[in-house]
Amino acid sequence: MSIQGHVFKYGANVDTDVIIPARYLNTAEPAELARHCMEDLDPSFISRVQPGDILVAGANFGCGSSREHAPVAIKASGISCVIAPSFARIFFRNAINMGLPILECTEAAEAIQNGDRVSVDFDTGRIENLTRGQTFTARPFPPFIRRIIEADGLMGTLRQLQGKGE
Repeated sequence: MSIQGHVFKYGANVDTDVIIPARYLNTAEPAELARHCMEDLDPSFISRVQPGDILVAGANFGCGSSREHAPVAIKASGISCVIAPSFARIFFRNAINMGLPILECTEAAEAIQNGDRVSVDFDTGRIENLTRGQTFTARPFPPFIRRIIEADGLMGTLRQLQGKGE
């Protein structure tokens, strides 16, 4: 599985309160959450993001509150992948559970710039900056995580298993 998109780049320690401000947590509707994704950090984000785009950030992305709303908002906004040197552990688990691909790669996160066009191959972990001609390697997902992401999250995985009678 691979994707391609333009990059939105942010710094380190982007917390879940910035990803989706607490004032919007009265809904779990993905489309509504997406309308407010990143608005306190980048008010123009939601008007510029296109399906398939990629978010690149500094270390400790998704720190703060352990809300599932954050990866839901990112995914529903159209972002297809998040690349960072590291993720807060609860955000990492929530992202996988919601079917949002995330890759840890310090070199890529540091070198890729806002607006670059990037290709990501989840099977190999290859990250290619098409704008600058650079290639990076992240650890690819193990097969069980790849299956969760391909099923659109943990709930999609469970639906698939139920459909197979497992």
